[in-house]
Amino acid sequence: MSTGFLDIAVTPSVRAVQREMGSDALWQARMPQQASDRLTEREHAFIAARDSFYIATVSETGWPYVQHRGGPPGFLKPIDASTLAFADFRGNRQYISAGNATANDRACLFLVDYPRRARLKIYARVELLTLDADPALTAQVTVPGYRARPERIFRLRLESFDWNCPQHITPRFTEEAIAARLRPLEERLALLETENAALRARLAEAGARS
Repeated sequence: MSTGFLDIAVTPSVRAVQREMGSDALWQARMPQQASDRLTEREHAFIAARDSFYIATVSETGWPYVQHRGGPPGFLKPIDASTLAFADFRGNRQYISAGNATANDRACLFLVDYPRRARLKIYARVELLTLDADPALTAQVTVPGYRARPERIFRLRLESFDWNCPQHITPRFTEEAIAARLRPLEERLALLETENAALRARLAEAGARS
């Protein structure tokens, strides 16, 4: 059955806190939500532009674990309207997220666009695949030229997603973005320095003649 993000996230204990804080009527009016279990072009474009995200899993002991995943922009691939996938690159070899997913396939992803102050939350079911289990998918999530060793594939079956408000997101920019913004200024500064040097040379020449 198609569900909205809050249909999954809002449990009886969440409702109890909402009642305590006086926001239950606000959120009750929004339930049930419009189904958000199919990614549109907007979500595809947003996901394809990200160079990192956070993924939360839960262990057999009930403890949550949040892990940062990073790579070149687009390493998290929208496969279709209900599927995402990424190559699991070798890291510190603790394998906590992978281990949790073998016992409980539920996961939540959190993607942030810091410059534009936008964030996307995704509930998904995790399926771990060996690199040779689906050669076409492995080829699709492989990042040419990226110097990292993939160990497996995370395939994520979408349950639901939700866009968050921009409150409290501090804009942050990558080195590449800052360099791109500064390049016109640097070029203008170089031109001015050249013009100033030529002007000084002419002034010096005029002074020598007088």
